[in-house]
Amino acid sequence: MARGSVSIVVERCKACGFCVEFCPTKVLALSSAFNSKGYHPPHMVAADKCSGCDLCGMYCPDFAIHGFRLPKEAGAAEDKQDKDKKDKKEAPDAR
Repeated sequence: MARGSVSIVVERCKACGFCVEFCPTKVLALSSAFNSKGYHPPHMVAADKCSGCDLCGMYCPDFAIHGFRLPKEAGAAEDKQDKDKKDKKEAPDAR
């Protein structure tokens, strides 16, 4: 499950490839499609691996891309809290 995602402004991109090269999880690749300037912008090839670290955004000289962390699902957090409460009730006293 992806912990992050990437937002790409296709028209700002000049296809330098820094985002692709420095992505630690190899989520990005340059697209075969062109933007209006004739460059190949990046696209996500393995979205489920994205950690949201934003290295792509830090290296982009044109501010055409940025990574971000996805919020944790509220339902998953509530389920974990319920499980923790149940575990505490079932645990025997350590006296």
